Amino acid sequence: MQAASTLTYEEKMLRNYVPIFVMLPLGVITVDNVLEDKDKLVKELKELQAAGVDGVMIDVWWGIIESKGPKQYDWTAYRSLFQAVQECGLKLQAIMSFHQCGGNVGDVVTIPLPQWVLDIGESDPDIFYTNLKGNRNPEYLTLGVDNRCLLSGRTAVEIYSDYMKSFRENIADFLETGLIIDIEVGLGPAGELRYPSYPESQGWVFPGIGEFQCYDKYLQADFKEAATAAGHPEWELPDNAGEYNDTPESTEFFKSNGTYLTEKGKFFLTWYSNKLLSHGDQILDEANKAFVGCKLKLAAKVSGIHWWYKADNHAAELTAGYYNLKDRDGYRPIARMLSRHHAILNFTCLEMRDSEQSADAKSAPQELVQQVLSGGWRENIEVAGENALSRYDSTAYNQILLNARPNGINRDSQPKLRMYGVTYLRLSDELLQKTNLNLFKTFVKKMHADQDYCPDPEKYNHHLGPLERSKPEISIEHLLEATKAEDPFPWDKETDMKVSGGLLSNLIGKLFSLFK
Repeated sequence: MQAASTLTYEEKMLRNYVPIFVMLPLGVITVDNVLEDKDKLVKELKELQAAGVDGVMIDVWWGIIESKGPKQYDWTAYRSLFQAVQECGLKLQAIMSFHQCGGNVGDVVTIPLPQWVLDIGESDPDIFYTNLKGNRNPEYLTLGVDNRCLLSGRTAVEIYSDYMKSFRENIADFLETGLIIDIEVGLGPAGELRYPSYPESQGWVFPGIGEFQCYDKYLQADFKEAATAAGHPEWELPDNAGEYNDTPESTEFFKSNGTYLTEKGKFFLTWYSNKLLSHGDQILDEANKAFVGCKLKLAAKVSGIHWWYKADNHAAELTAGYYNLKDRDGYRPIARMLSRHHAILNFTCLEMRDSEQSADAKSAPQELVQQVLSGGWRENIEVAGENALSRYDSTAYNQILLNARPNGINRDSQPKLRMYGVTYLRLSDELLQKTNLNLFKTFVKKMHADQDYCPDPEKYNHHLGPLERSKPEISIEHLLEATKAEDPFPWDKETDMKVSGGLLSNLIGKLFSLFK
């Protein structure tokens, strides 16, 4: 690598470059496996390319690809889509979407799990996540069936593995040309490594604490076995943690000096969050086997659950499976697990500011982002991110820019802290309106440290070699050593690469602050 002193100014600035991707619409491939309006898509892809965007992200839906029956995969429509992206000169991030689309914030189309899976669920509803009342959630298979042979002769992990191997075989030419630069592995609802603790389909509304989702018979049996092995066969799963829209203090479990602080509560929360860690670890190991040798990165997404973050109990994070408290880091063990698979940690809610949130939600998105990204960097992994809600104003863009380079530009070399990439949610007619698109172009340029689009990632120190095999398994004890709480890295107050919007954009930013 060239010594910093011999680099030109442009070459030095390029080391501050953060690539920016744009998510494609959820239903760009229809539920019937058709690329519906290719001409419109190509026109929009060309507009993104002209705006300097590095690439796009696309959900590759299990419910579409394997809909006809076990191991009956049809990749035709996706091949057509990938061809269009390649011809427009963009890179691609592909999500292995093993979850249902529909029932969550921003879901405008419905793509259920494959029908043959739902049919199995008719006779064995315990294959789905279940709450205390017995309500089933068909968004994603419970991790309780990861290693149970209940799905037409296969376990859930085998299904995910076979799907990824089929993707590699059928999309091999696009992998070889370098079109696909990262594979994000869906590990739960909305593609995120979490439990479906706050489903809108079951009546949850912000800022409800959500509910634990471990009452299917398989997870119940697993907990009973774990409690017995720990010398407490009498311990049961919590029955005092409230309902979706409760506040923490109204429950026995989360209130001050509640169950979550007792030996029994801590045992349960450790078990619940550890199950999630091993679920992610096992599926990423299969992903690594499927894609080893390909020139790409693996990634996993963690949800930005920012409400109740300022409360001692962090209730909404706990029900989702993130055992995060003031004195216990619930995210860094995930980063440590990802490090074994050379995987990127993708985090959400990059655009949010505390001042925009309602005070009664005890929400702190800025501190949460700082904590999670710092934990990733401390584990020496790459971190990437996305915005949680569609925003087109300079206030949101400046917050994303701040998180992308928390200590700003380094005009002599690479900045110490820099996100690996940011994916903008999402391509829409609204984004492509003239005023919005012009501001977005400025945002892209600022993400690129005021440099032009750079087609060669090596120039901004993103080396993309063949994916290496996962490192040896990390013991749960070693993963849990990462729960030791540490202060996050310091962030600048504001970005040094500001997007200054017009009056309208500034007004939108102010309105977000007012409606809190």
